[in-house]
Amino acid sequence: MTVVKAFAGMTRVPSVTFRAACPECRAYSELSASALLLAIGATSRTTFYSFTCPECGESVRKPAGERIVELLTGGGVRTLRLHSTL
Repeated sequence: MTVVKAFAGMTRVPSVTFRAACPECRAYSELSASALLLAIGATSRTTFYSFTCPECGESVRKPAGERIVELLTGGGVRTLRLHSTL
């Protein structure tokens, strides 16, 4: 099977943007999935998403509950798993 045949009929996925607030400068920004990083830890305290504020350049880290994890992973955000699943 060729690559062309394997991907025939597939359409381009629309780009997803996320709205996030910076706690430092209080600016709201629309960020692409590539501007965010999701880290999934063993507990809710170690599960978070991070980004760099486009307004002030501050590195931002925020907790991510189950719904946020679902939205970010569904939107194509890069994900790091900080624990192993045995």
